[in-house]
Parts: sequence; structure tokens; C-alpha cells
Amino acid sequence: MTVFHLAGFPRVGAKRELKFAQERYWRKELSEQDLLTVAKLLREKNWKHQAEANADFVSVADFTFYDHILDLQVATGSIPARFGFDSQTLTLDQYFQLARGNESQFAIEMTKWFDTNYHYLVPEFHKNTEFKANPAHYVQQLEEAQALGYQAKPTLVGPLTFLYLGKEKGETFDRLSLLEKLLPVYEQILDALVAKGATWIQIDEPALALDLPQAWLDQFAPVYARLANKAKILLATYFGSVAEHAALLKSLPVAGLHIDVVRAPEQLATFADYDKVLSVGVIDGRNIWRANLNKELDLLEPLKQVFGDRLWIAPSCSLLHVPYDLSVETQLNADIRSWLAFCLQKVEELSILKKALDQGRASVQAELEASQAAADARANSKVIHRPEVAARLAALPANADQRKSPFAERIKLQKAWLNLPLLPTTNIGSFPQTTEIRHARAKFKKGELSAADYEAAMKKEIEYVVRQQEKLDLDVLVHGEAERNDMVEYFGELLDGFAFTKFGWVQSYGSRCVKPPVIFGDVVRPQPMTVAWSTYAQSLTNRVMKGMLTGPVTILQWSFVRNDISRETVCKQIALALNDEVLDLEKASIKVIQIDEPAIREGLPLKRADWQAYLDWAGQAFRLSSSGCEDSTQIHTHMCYSEFNDILPAIAALDADVITIETSRSDMELLTAFADFKYPNEIGPGVYDIHSPRVPAEAEIEHLLRKALNVIPKERLWVNPDCGLKTRGWPETLAALENMVKVTKKLRAELA
Repeated sequence: MTVFHLAGFPRVGAKRELKFAQERYWRKELSEQDLLTVAKLLREKNWKHQAEANADFVSVADFTFYDHILDLQVATGSIPARFGFDSQTLTLDQYFQLARGNESQFAIEMTKWFDTNYHYLVPEFHKNTEFKANPAHYVQQLEEAQALGYQAKPTLVGPLTFLYLGKEKGETFDRLSLLEKLLPVYEQILDALVAKGATWIQIDEPALALDLPQAWLDQFAPVYARLANKAKILLATYFGSVAEHAALLKSLPVAGLHIDVVRAPEQLATFADYDKVLSVGVIDGRNIWRANLNKELDLLEPLKQVFGDRLWIAPSCSLLHVPYDLSVETQLNADIRSWLAFCLQKVEELSILKKALDQGRASVQAELEASQAAADARANSKVIHRPEVAARLAALPANADQRKSPFAERIKLQKAWLNLPLLPTTNIGSFPQTTEIRHARAKFKKGELSAADYEAAMKKEIEYVVRQQEKLDLDVLVHGEAERNDMVEYFGELLDGFAFTKFGWVQSYGSRCVKPPVIFGDVVRPQPMTVAWSTYAQSLTNRVMKGMLTGPVTILQWSFVRNDISRETVCKQIALALNDEVLDLEKASIKVIQIDEPAIREGLPLKRADWQAYLDWAGQAFRLSSSGCEDSTQIHTHMCYSEFNDILPAIAALDADVITIETSRSDMELLTAFADFKYPNEIGPGVYDIHSPRVPAEAEIEHLLRKALNVIPKERLWVNPDCGLKTRGWPETLAALENMVKVTKKLRAELA
């Protein structure tokens, strides 16, 4: 029989039950026991869905209250020592402090999980880091699933990926040297799971899809020789090809191997002679397009003949990256809806494939016909392609993505009219999205609030934001984005070629969920999207008002993107639509315009050999979005939660006049790279972490600004928070910005 299994399920629930329970707990409106109960019920629902689809194993150890890598830090006793917590007796409140910070400690740094839009909490390793096993979280989930009668497969990230994704802190050392201390702890975790009846344990080593140094690759054989003695291990890789490591992987004494043939179908042939269990990730765990099941069976049936019961099928990776259930999206266009599959539908697709492989295609003939009909309808749909979009791209001149003059000339014109003080202050974009804002938006969408009343409510919020910034004495203001539900969704709703779900939430980090748009067709801007809001905000003040747009790469990365044309082409379509908006803002006298690109690094291919091609077209798309504007118009961009050290030439090539970046959690570590590179344009390093509810003390901000002044010339330095303030409350926002401005004025006086 073909085995069908999963590596992970969405954690937050079909209706974001976990998010709302977490946030109520943080506000002290919900008891710890009630939060634990919500979590337990969510796990049980997830397992029930898997079991009802005839999965041979339900996934356990994939559920987390915040992040699976944070859970692994707890399980291995490697939480940051600076918090002073004991991982063996860690309370739930302390667990959340690790993720969110507290009065004395900033939160653990976050960064993107490979090239996804999920964020993990980066382990902090010191030369003297000690490890101690605490598998209670994993064991509890295993026991819960077994008590309900389910065959369960725990999944945890492997020791080499865990170490590789961490950071070295303190004195210089090689974190790979910690492996010998870490391995016994992994052995103890496996012992604990096997003792509770785990017959298979999945260990994920997605770092194999990266350019791992040889010293790390050399450790796989000894590591898995030890771990394979403890349990029947399915070693899992995903997000890219591991074909170059085929000889190594075939030699490991593990019981099975999982490979991603959605991202890297070409690698399947390399493992056709694998002599153990081969798990084939055939259903896309990263995107929402319905599979053509006939094509998948064309791929799988020959494998079934060779592997027999050694063939397992699965999603390409954990399904945490896709929404929960398509069946509730009744408002979606029926044609578009027929082309999609969310988590529950992907599980059903695997169930159909399993039955077809074991009982023949005739046993699922109706399901296969429906799948083929959907694929054919999508391929022939007339709503997808717009000839004028392709024609516009094809007609672009060779220098279409270039500003009129180099930065050195532009900045003189900009400084002349801006007339800003030294160390100009600004905000990244959004201000708190209050309950009143969200209620007004919800009522407007339900038809309970007229367009005129909604506009009046948003204008009232914008005026409040403007007045607060004036009181704070910020130099370059923003309108606060009250009218925006999400930095990508908002623009997608105003562009043709996008579709939207009502409940298609996916986890970004912790309780933060996003609802990515679906790019199904060619992208066009029917009319201006932000001009009216920005010009209204500018009419309220004599200070400079900054226009706010989300960049083409970020809109691409944070959407579910069509897979029938290249991502490059889609990105350039978006860029031209945004360029229309930039030029309209400029005509409306909004001459400082921020084009946010926080996702530009996460789009990097995992293999360095593929980087340059991506950076070339991503950079061109960004520049296309601002091309044609006057030299006196100042273009800003913002990037957060990414390491830029290795792509700084590409960042500089974006040619933004000002770049603002997240740096507070890393204690301005990133700025050293910008200084060493001699980054040519102006830069605003974030001086406080907006993802933590704590208000930074003036001394904290001053410490960071002084570090920045050590490496960035004062004439090119801006002062701003790490990111937008949408998720914060007004009291903490005002207190933090007040401290930021006070420190800035103090340093201005010194520097003058």
C-alpha cells in the first residue's frame, strides 16, 4: 500500500482561533488553561482532517504557540541565556517573552524561513552554549494523538539545519563545533518519542537545499549514523533540489528520504534507484493551485512499479504555508475557485492519488475527470491574458528602468527643497490600526457603512495621525495607512489580475497572519490607488508628506502567484502598474515616495548560482516602478528582517535615494556591512523594535544611534523605527516615538 503522510498543518486554525486566543492571553483576558484548551482542540481538528482523508500518519510536533524553531530551542535547552530562564521549567509566559521581549531584554531576532514568508526565531549560540533535552512539548502531542487512536509521526528540524540557521554570539567561534554537545540531546529526544510509541520520526534537513559548506556536509554521515540507531527516521528535504547530494543521502542509514518534486522535479530521476522508502512531495505545499492529478499519476505510477510499498506520497513541505479550507470561499469567482486547492483540498488530492496508485485510476475516475476539467479550463481561460500588458512590456526601451540623473546629482536637488535638519526623523509607514478603524472597514465591506461615511472615518484617522506627528515634531510625515487592510492586499484589491479570499489566512509569525492575494492573470492599474489619501494628508500640514507604496517584488512574494508564466514577467507587470501610481503621486505634488521592498531578499533562489539572474530582474522591476520621475522626487525604500550582507551590490543597484532597514534586534549589526561596502545613498537604520510591545528607553535608542553614527556619515543618516506601527497601540507608539525624537534632538545639538 502507498503511504500518505504530512509534515505539518496550519497551526492557527481555520478561523485563526489560536491568534485570537494568544492575543487575549497577552492582554490578560484569557487564562493560561483556556489558551491550552484552544490549542488542544485545534490539534485534534487537524488530526481528524488528516485521518478522515486516510492519511497513514497524522503529523505531530508541528504545532507551536509561536514558532517551531523556538520550540526546538526549548527542547534542546538552548534558549538565550540573557533572559535568565531555565528551559526545563519554562513557563508559557516566559516562552512568549522569548518571542516578544520584556522590559529588560529585546526579543529573539526573527528572519525568514528559507525563501518563504514565514519568520522563525533565530537561535543564539555562544561558544559555551550547553544543551539539555526537554522533549515534553513533542511527547505531549504524540500522546494526545495516540489517545485518539491515530498513528502519529513526529516531525522536528534536524541538528545540522538547526545549528546552521542560528547565529554565533559573543566571542568568535564556529557554531558547528557545538554539534558534539547537541547530538546527545537529539538522541534523548528521539529516545523519549520512541519510548512513547513513535514508529517513524521525520527529521527535516532543509539546509541541504542551500549551498552548505563541505564541513557541514561532512557531518551528515556521522550524525545520522548515530540518530538512525535511535529511531526509524524519514530524512526530509524541501524547497529545492538535493540531487548533488544524492550519493551522500543514499549512503545514510536512515529508513527513508523525502524530496520536493514540486520545486525540483528534475531531481526525481536521481533518486529512482534509492533502495529504501522514498517519499515524493508531489502536492505543492507553498502555493494554492489545484494539481492536475492525471499528470501527477503519470509521474507516480512508474515509481509505484519500482518502489511498491516503499513509495510514500506527501505535500512538498509543511502545509503551514497555505490557507486552511477553500470550501468556505463562496464569494470567489467560480472559475478561479475551481483552479485552487487549500490545505484540506491538498490533503484530499493526496487521498485520491493514494487510492489511484493502490486501486487503479478507475477507482477515482470522477475525481480525475474533475481535476482535468479544471486544468483545461484554466489553460483556456480568457480572463487571464491581456494582450496590451504583454505589448507594454515588450515595448520598453533598454534604459526604461533608469532615473534621469545619478544619485549625487539628485540628492542636491532633493536637499534644496526638502530643507530637513540633520538626522531627519520619519516613520516607516503605518500607525496603529485601532479597533475603530477595523470596525469601520468591516462595516463598510458588509455594506453597513456608506462610502462617504467610510471615507469620513478614514480621513478623521488620517488627521489624527498627522496631528500626532506634528506634536512629536517628526520631520517627514506619513498618512498612517488607516485605509489599508494589509500592505499587499490593499494594492491587490485595486489592481486587475488579482483575486481575494475571505478566510485565506496564513501564519507569518506568532499571532501575525496575512491573507495573500491570488495573482491569477495579467496585472493592470485601472485607476489611482493612493493619490487621494496622500494629497488629503498633505493638505493638513505644511510638513513633507511621504507617499507609501508596496514594491513589485514584495507584492509578488507575498501573493500566491500564478504558475503559468514566469515570476519575472509577473513582477514587471506589477512594476509598471506601480510606476503609473508613482507618476500620478508626483503630479499631485507628493514628491517623497516610499516603495517598500521588505521581501526582496526572501525571493533569492536558495542556490547562490541562481542569485544573479533573480537579482537582475528583481532590481529592474523595482527601478521600473520609479522610472520617469523627476530628479527632485525622493524615492525611499524599506527592508526588514533580512540579512543583506551578501547582496549589498544589488541593494545599492536599486538606486533608492533613501533606504530604511530593520537593525534594532541585531544591535545595528547589519550597518557594519553597509559601511564596509560604502553604501552610497542615504540610510535610516531602525532604532527600536516595533514587533515588541515594550517602549525603548532613551538610553537604548541613543546607544543604537551612536553606533550608527560610527559607521554612517551624519549627513546621510535618517532616524526611524524598524518597521511600520500597525500592530502597536497608541500609548506605546507615542511614548517610543517621543523618546526617539528626544534622542535625535540631543544628538543634533552635539553634532552641530
